[in-house]
Amino acid sequence: MECRNDVSSRSEYSTSTNLLTGAKMLSSIYLTGVLRVILVSIISLGGFVVLFLMHYSSAPSLFCPPLPAFPPQYSERPRGQHNSSLAKTLPDKPIMLLWFWPEHYRFDLSDCATLFNIDSCLLTDDRSIYNKADGVLIFHKSIKQDLSNLPRSPRPPFQKWIWFHVESPTNTNRLSGLENLFNLTLSYRQDADIPIRWRLTARKGQGEDFVLPKKDKLVCWIVSNNNPATGSGQRYNYYRELVKHVKVEVFGKAFGRFLKYEDYYDTISSCKFYLSFENSVHRDYITEKLNGPLAAGTVPVVLGPPRQNYEDFVPGDSFIHVNDFPDVKALAEFLLKLDKDDEAYLHYFQWREHFSAQRHLIQQYQEFTHAICYACDHVGTHKEYRVVHNLYKWYFG
Repeated sequence: MECRNDVSSRSEYSTSTNLLTGAKMLSSIYLTGVLRVILVSIISLGGFVVLFLMHYSSAPSLFCPPLPAFPPQYSERPRGQHNSSLAKTLPDKPIMLLWFWPEHYRFDLSDCATLFNIDSCLLTDDRSIYNKADGVLIFHKSIKQDLSNLPRSPRPPFQKWIWFHVESPTNTNRLSGLENLFNLTLSYRQDADIPIRWRLTARKGQGEDFVLPKKDKLVCWIVSNNNPATGSGQRYNYYRELVKHVKVEVFGKAFGRFLKYEDYYDTISSCKFYLSFENSVHRDYITEKLNGPLAAGTVPVVLGPPRQNYEDFVPGDSFIHVNDFPDVKALAEFLLKLDKDDEAYLHYFQWREHFSAQRHLIQQYQEFTHAICYACDHVGTHKEYRVVHNLYKWYFG
């Protein structure tokens, strides 16, 4: 059935009205008596039929219902415009928002999947989706003294704020107001919610026989910072005593002998021993300075927390600790002795029968990539509620 509009209905009404008027005029002029009654009856019946049809055509049809009157917010959008909330659909996985780029070092966000096979969460720096983020990673050194550049509070109830800090307590600025603000900690500390370090991995099956790299240097050290204010005075003083007894090849900004990134591992592997000296001594503060020589095929000589703490992470026969000797001269004499005893020297590589060391990232812009990616993985795989009580008591205690 075809639906007619209001204009056609009004035409029918006008036509039927004229028809009735003409009929009445004819009846009054030409007809009388019975004929007039019959004619009037016929015309009246016809008028009734016409009025019925008019009413039927104006009533809602079961086949053609009238268009609804939509509220203004449902009006049709102009062509070419789209609902941005629909056009930008987020993937069905947890979201971690990187609130600050640490030290302004930016990397490709796809590196988490490419370098570490981590794809369990969406990593983004888009602050516009703050209210949807399951975790917000906040780099401690980027926080202003008055905390004015932190995310707005209160946070969404499902959201976790992650304190991101990999410096030692010696190099940490206390900011009032952070003590009870975070849900999770990301740190080098073993007891952090997300502990970050480069670890040895157990070999599956029989690994390849270790081939000792060619060595043409005895002791090496790459260092960029000798500022005593950062706690590095202890290691620099130890170095100054050591060079009185054994030659040390030095590289890095601190000595004005710059080393290209691509030469980092080759340089370390060319040395029999490498000075893995931390800038300050704190529990668990064992950085990539240990991982570098282990991965390169060199014996690290460590200065940092006690030997027992190092053995929490690597085999005890994979490194030499300065605390094992009564003084600097005794260490130097031991290194010179090992230089002449190949069998004793190779003993420091027996751990490779069971473990392997992965080369850490060395490009400056990738300094924090490892930590950020593992934080994203944690957000993607851990749903339990956590809260940090008295952050500074834990970190400085």
